[in-house]
Order: sequence, then structure tokens, then C-alpha cells
Amino acid sequence: MKVIISGYGRMGHMVEAALAEKGVECAGWSEDIASFDPDLAKQCVCIDFTTPAAFRANYKALAERFKAVVVGTTGWNDIREEVIACFEERGTPMIYASNYSVGVNVFMAALETVAKYLGKAGGYAPYIVEKHHIHKLDAPSGTAKSLAAVVEERMNVSPDIASVRVGELAGTHTVGFEGASDRITLEHEAFSRKGFAEGAVMAALMTEGLTGVYEFKDLFFKKD
Repeated sequence: MKVIISGYGRMGHMVEAALAEKGVECAGWSEDIASFDPDLAKQCVCIDFTTPAAFRANYKALAERFKAVVVGTTGWNDIREEVIACFEERGTPMIYASNYSVGVNVFMAALETVAKYLGKAGGYAPYIVEKHHIHKLDAPSGTAKSLAAVVEERMNVSPDIASVRVGELAGTHTVGFEGASDRITLEHEAFSRKGFAEGAVMAALMTEGLTGVYEFKDLFFKKD
């Protein structure tokens, strides 16, 4: 397998290192996907960690040019159906996620169970606090929105989300449930961006023989 990295910022460097650890060839990187040789691109999986604006401008070209695409960029959920349709029409496999950390995906699975039972019990008010580094462009984070969607589906209530941007925090997500007599809190804290990069490389390896568009968590838990 060969991988091209779209977006060579902090996450792009992390992805490159994760590819090397797995013995996967990195065939190139650039902020401009049009700069890649078309014949090379068709042999490669593209891992995209750019910006919401860049992904919105590039997703059609990504679907047309590459063998498969792993999307780590967030901030485009409002056009999700349009993006999925584009990849499906072109027959290009795509895996996307608001967060590729294995720990976060397990965290979300645990949240589904907690929210389900608290929703049945009633009497609990959910809330989310997410903290990230000052360079993060979107707020709330894509992960926070995914967590909120889980809570809303299981409890039929939209949780308040508070976003904090400070220092160089890799990312902390807290989901709380406030009751009259007690409080339940679930939290995931990332120590670095390495876990996100490792999960994205795991997703790239999953594209071998894959058809269609999937959210990373669906493939991850499909192993069971």
C-alpha cells in the first residue's frame, strides 16, 4: 500500500511517522492535491488532515483522483450527505471520523450505554465540555458534536456544549449527566495527537478490498 498525505501540518507529520512505524510507504504530501501525478494518485490511499474550507473545496477531486480516501478533517457535517453521494457515485472507498483515536471510539461506545439507561431512567441533564489547543479552527470540535449526537439519540435531548481553546492541549472531552442526587461523568483525555494519526493509518489499511463509504467506528467495531 502507498499513502499520500493531504495537509502537511502537525497532523500530517504525525501521520507520516505513524506510516513509517507500520512500514507503509508515504508516496508524498502536499497542501495542494492537484500537484500529485494522477497515475500515482490512483495507486494511493489519501489521508486528509486539512481544514474545513480546504476539504469542502477538494472533496470532489479527492473522490476522482485517489484509490481510496481517509478523512480526518472535521467541520463539514452539514454537507455530509453530499460528500458521501460523491464518493459513492465515483466508486471511491472513503472512511471518515470526527476522531480516529481508538480510545475515543471506545469512549463513545461506553457513552451509548450510559446515555441509553439514563434516558430510560429520566431526571438527568447532559452536558459536554471540550478542551483543545489554541490552533484548532472549529468549535465545538467534531468529536464533541459526535458525542452530542449519541446523547441526543439515546436521551432525546440536546446537551449544552462548552468549548475551551487554551495552550497546546491535544484534546479532552468530558460528558456529564447532572441528576438531583448525583452526577455521572465520563472523560477522555488525549496525551498527544499520536493516537489520532495511528487510527488514521489503521483506517487506511482497512481500505484494502473495501467498497463504499463508512464511518471509522462502524468498521472498528465490526471486528466483533
